[in-house]
Amino acid sequence: MGVASDGFASSWRAKIAACRESRKLVLVIVAIALLLDNMLLTTVVPIIPEFLYDIRHPDAPLSVSLEDITPPPPSPTPYCPCMTVNSTGVVQNETHFNLTAERENRHQELIHETVAVGVMFASKALVQLLANPFVGPLTHKIGYSVPMFTGFILMFLSTLIFAFGRSYSVLFIARALQGIGSSCSSVSGMGMLAERYPDDKERGNAMGIALGGLALGVLIGPPFGGLMYEFVGKTAPFLMLSALALGDGLLQLMILQPGVVRQESEPPSLKALVCDPYILIAAGAITFANVGIAMLEPSLPIWMADTMEARRWQQGVAFLPASICYLIGTNLFGPLGHKMGRWLAACSGLVIIGLCLILIPMARKLEHLIIPNAGLGFAIGMVDSSMMPELGFLVDIRHAAVYGSVYAIGDTAFCLGYAVGPALSGALMNSIGFEWMLVIIAVLNFAYAPCLFFLRSPPARDEKQVHRSMRDWVQLKTYNESHSPILHSGRIDNTNDT
Repeated sequence: MGVASDGFASSWRAKIAACRESRKLVLVIVAIALLLDNMLLTTVVPIIPEFLYDIRHPDAPLSVSLEDITPPPPSPTPYCPCMTVNSTGVVQNETHFNLTAERENRHQELIHETVAVGVMFASKALVQLLANPFVGPLTHKIGYSVPMFTGFILMFLSTLIFAFGRSYSVLFIARALQGIGSSCSSVSGMGMLAERYPDDKERGNAMGIALGGLALGVLIGPPFGGLMYEFVGKTAPFLMLSALALGDGLLQLMILQPGVVRQESEPPSLKALVCDPYILIAAGAITFANVGIAMLEPSLPIWMADTMEARRWQQGVAFLPASICYLIGTNLFGPLGHKMGRWLAACSGLVIIGLCLILIPMARKLEHLIIPNAGLGFAIGMVDSSMMPELGFLVDIRHAAVYGSVYAIGDTAFCLGYAVGPALSGALMNSIGFEWMLVIIAVLNFAYAPCLFFLRSPPARDEKQVHRSMRDWVQLKTYNESHSPILHSGRIDNTNDT
């Protein structure tokens, strides 16, 4: 009996050990972390603008029509028939004038609200931007698992603060705290995948799947937030997210077992990576691709409420086509970008983004936003899923195969778009209007697209270094005798997943 029990226990220990060595489970953990991060990022989009407006205008909330707030005209005096028409006409004119004035006041309040909401939305990206240069080099010293778990803890705290916060300052703190957690999760997660998938083709596929988790979070977040806020309330969606985050943390404890792991090879300095023009071009493409959608997050719901009188759920659903097509684009162009050339996929994506941004202000109903938002999401997926693995490839051929700092740069590029976009959207919308704001961003995307041609065939810094890195990778990998790695044409083709 004891022998059978020992055998059962050892069998389970062997299975757990095999799970901890599985690259696929690591990919699942990273994808879930990105899912939760971006679900929290976008769940607030249809909630916070109206919630803050209602806090400041408790007597005239945004969900209540102005016709319901403005009192109806009094009935005409029955004793003076000669005065009935004139008296009623005067009162009706005064009522119409008051209603028009109230609408104009609400319009101006909504435009000013865009500035405050934009600053709050930008705070997350700005804090993440500041944290990335510290998190990237830190992963070289202690490994990826500890920063990854730290990101979970901060994300969990941020969701709880969002659930119970009732003032602008408290919600601002929650958004900024999420920025630090996002930096830890994104940089560590992408670096972990680049390390576990050293082959360029496999890495592109893995990162496409991980970005699919990000896309799923962007997909679910706005409609989830809008529907829950409309029918349940503000607290419920964030409590659900905190429960999901707790599950991801337990999975990290079981599989990753957070602990300090030092890198054996000498990592490239952050300065050397920042000064590499090819890395900067790839990072710039990520920034320009995301700045447009980042500007739309705080401004589109308010523009829809102002021009279409859209309800909460409609403001959330408006982002649904972009999210679905981003999910499709990231999964499609993970492997396809490797075949057609990642530079070409990213260049095409920037052109499509520019066209869609120009079309969005032409919409007059919710249905008119479907095609431009869908194209926008698909094109952003093309750029992100092409340039993220391209950053790892550039480090492999031009520096050393240590990835924390380069993905800190990639995440910084992503955050730069989400910091600049919301911060400027309110001021630009106030000064030049929603339409011209998007036209300017579209022109910037058109202008940057030709720069991607330089990534068509980036030169390796040292051919000997490239061959040495490939040889080290072959020595580190363990394969079955029947599935040995095959070296050809300067690449290692591996289709077997451990």
